[in-house]
Order: sequence, then structure tokens, then C-alpha cells
Amino acid sequence: QLVESEGGEVQVGDSLSLTCAASGRSVKDTAMAWFRQAPGKEREYVAGIPYPAGSRYYSDSVKGRFTINRDIEKNMISLQMRNLEPEDTAVYTCAASPRNWFTGSAYFQSSQYEFWGQGTQVTVSS
Repeated sequence: QLVESEGGEVQVGDSLSLTCAASGRSVKDTAMAWFRQAPGKEREYVAGIPYPAGSRYYSDSVKGRFTINRDIEKNMISLQMRNLEPEDTAVYTCAASPRNWFTGSAYFQSSQYEFWGQGTQVTVSS
């Protein structure tokens, strides 16, 4: 089970953090990721930690502004978002997969993840 914290409405340039608490399996042994979906758009990969070693991966649109972290003791991941832009407005959802290997960069694909949180709205106003 994945439970996300509440998102919210912020202004352009603000920061916001989301958390995702996992139960049933350690986040260290689980491929974890954040996806988002804006109105009228397809779901897109935001950031993730797909491997036990903890390497982080980001989409080009958030690289340098967003940071994903993993807290093994608390069994959760977080997404720190800085310098938010109106284009970041979307429903953000935490995802998990029990696999710890992927072909190439397949971890970017939503189809690789079997467990999903309920999603939380983030709105960035100009």
C-alpha cells in the first residue's frame, strides 16, 4: 500500500514536498517512482529510485529542480520540488514495483509499476 501526503496550491517559484509511505515491502527492495499527470496529458515519469543501490533518475523537465529521496528506516520516499512552474501542475502519484531490474531505461514506463498511490494534486499558480 502506498499513501501520499497532501499536495497543495503554491505560487510560481515556490517549493513543495510530497511523501509516500509504503507498507508491505521495504522501499530498499522495491523500485519506487513518482509520476504525474496533467489535465489532457499522458502520465509521465518524474523521478525514481529503481534499484536497491539507490541511484536516482529524473525526467529532463524536473532535473535540477526536484529531488527524490528514500528513507529506508521510515519506509518511505519523498519528492522535494523547488522553483515550481505552472507546467508542474498535475496529479502526482507514487508508484512501486517489486522488480529490481529493468531492461534499459524501462523504469521510466508506468507499465512497469504494479502498485499505485491515490494521487495528490499539485497546483502552481502564476
